[in-house]
Amino acid sequence: MMMQLRSMRQKLVAVVMLTTLAALLVSIGGVIAYDLRVYHRALLGDMATQAELLGHMTSAALAFDDAALAGENLASLRIRPAVRAGAVYKADGTRFASYLASGEGPAFPAAPTGEGVRVEGDQLLVFRRIVEKGDFIGTVYLRAEYGLLARAIDYLAIAAAVTALAMLTAYLLMRRLDRIITAPIFAITTIAREVVRTRDYSRRAPRISDDEAGELVDSFNAMLTEIEQRTRALERSNREIAREARQRAEAQQEVMRLNEGLEERVRLRTLQLELSNAELGVAMEAASKASQAKTSFVSSMSHELRTPLNAILGFAQILTSDAMPTTPPQKKDFANHILKSGRHLLTLINEILDLAKVESGTVALSMEPVALADMFTECEGMIAQMASQRRIRVLFPEGCPEVVLADRTRLKQVLLNLLSNAVKYNRELGMVRVEAGAAAAGRVRISVQDTGMGLSPEQVGSLFQPFNRLGQESGKEEGTGIGLVVTKRLLELMGGSIGAASSSSTGSTFWIELQATDPLPSALAAGTLLPFEAQAAAQASHVLLYVEDNPANLKLVQEIIGFRSDLRLLMAPDAHLGLEMARVHLPDLILMDINLPGMSGTEALGQLRADPRTAHIPVIALTANAMPRDVERGLANGFFRYLTKPIDIGQFGEAIDSTLALVDGCARAREA
Repeated sequence: MMMQLRSMRQKLVAVVMLTTLAALLVSIGGVIAYDLRVYHRALLGDMATQAELLGHMTSAALAFDDAALAGENLASLRIRPAVRAGAVYKADGTRFASYLASGEGPAFPAAPTGEGVRVEGDQLLVFRRIVEKGDFIGTVYLRAEYGLLARAIDYLAIAAAVTALAMLTAYLLMRRLDRIITAPIFAITTIAREVVRTRDYSRRAPRISDDEAGELVDSFNAMLTEIEQRTRALERSNREIAREARQRAEAQQEVMRLNEGLEERVRLRTLQLELSNAELGVAMEAASKASQAKTSFVSSMSHELRTPLNAILGFAQILTSDAMPTTPPQKKDFANHILKSGRHLLTLINEILDLAKVESGTVALSMEPVALADMFTECEGMIAQMASQRRIRVLFPEGCPEVVLADRTRLKQVLLNLLSNAVKYNRELGMVRVEAGAAAAGRVRISVQDTGMGLSPEQVGSLFQPFNRLGQESGKEEGTGIGLVVTKRLLELMGGSIGAASSSSTGSTFWIELQATDPLPSALAAGTLLPFEAQAAAQASHVLLYVEDNPANLKLVQEIIGFRSDLRLLMAPDAHLGLEMARVHLPDLILMDINLPGMSGTEALGQLRADPRTAHIPVIALTANAMPRDVERGLANGFFRYLTKPIDIGQFGEAIDSTLALVDGCARAREA
């Protein structure tokens, strides 16, 4: 009997172990096969995508024959450790640029061997043609590690360990749980033996579990009472059958519920895969558009820079050529053309630098309350001459009480850009109206309305695209097509917004909105701003010392000061001589270049401040170091004002007059 019991238990353990092993092998094998298949496809797709992106990024370099740019693009493969080598070939099959990972030997194909992806041993080779506007311009080659075999070996090792652990766990569990399954059967066997021996049908087998073994106990007990209570046994049997039916129905419903849950999980996983594919497609499209936008921007910038340079170099060659003699009126006219083109080129460079700073997030803003009344007064004085030359009336609001939170310098740049556009593209004898008022949510709206030709809806939709002049490229008005882009970016950095409304032949209205803040007293009412004309009227005698090593710059300042009878100019070609002249002549004002031979202007300023005889003399920096951080550093070092080259004569005169006015005020205070 004990042999039979051990045999039954062994069979039960064997069945469970074999079932567990089969389930593990099928599930683990399926998972490994699926993962390796997905890995293979993902690797091929990833490398193909990488080659496609490199092709788009390198098309501009191939077009301009810029091997350095192509090398920089290939150097981005450093972030992909699996990629061991990469190269770009020209259309004729010659290698244009290449990249090798650390420790990799310089082995490249002599020429592309056709487009596609193939596996050679433990390496994956990718060839992708570069096609730009339908023309074949080159081929991208990538060589990456193909770790499918190593991955499969790792999975097999993991599978073997998991299978062994699972089988051991199943065996230990079955050793403890087999008695739970066999105990009811042993109980029925014992009671049946006793009933057969004693014929005592009142004995009942104990019900140990609620599973099929329990049902067997109930059936056995029902058989024992069948003679005495046939009817009750029949009813009990019917109730048992009904109960089993309900259990089967509940089991069927549970199976259906599990199937529905499985279908839902499959559906969600499918949606996730579709979303991932869509995001990948969007990313590829964005990368393609970015590459196209970069190419378009470089092309447009090249065209815009070359246009004024053409006039500058062309007229300069005529003026310096002995083969093309020119009359004095022609020389003056050519010089005016050179000056006009140079100013346009300077404006273009400044706006490109502004755009680059804004896009890179390096613009430093000083947010403060700005009274619009003061701002409108400053802008009115700066735009008046341009408007007068074109016979355009510019109307500003009177008594404007609004105050906005903004960077004062950048807000003035925004308003002057809108005003200059309104004047440039207006009709003769037209009008520009500036209005300001409260808007929703505690904001202030400033609008600039002109009476020009207006814009079509398509042009309004393209207003803020770089180098897009909306059909004015061939017009008589010069422009860069960047101003509005920089304006929009600056307003966004200041927490503001910009918009436009226009229709053909009725003019345009550009508006900006900024956050309102508490009112401030007007700087003009307080008398803190002194007009340039009032300053120039002072006829006191003053001495200026200009320290500059460039003879052309010395000559230019000498000519500008020559028109001022109230000023006397001293010049020094280096900082050492400038210090000696400052101690001897004690000028009222010093103009100092920063980049001087032997001693910089900043070092010279330190020595002037250390000498009690010259410590009180204001020093204005006049330099070509025009970056914002240079200006901030110069003012922090102690320069009274900071002017940048090329010289703006109006700003130059205002700086001199305001500084000398302060010097005279201090002198009068000491005398009193």
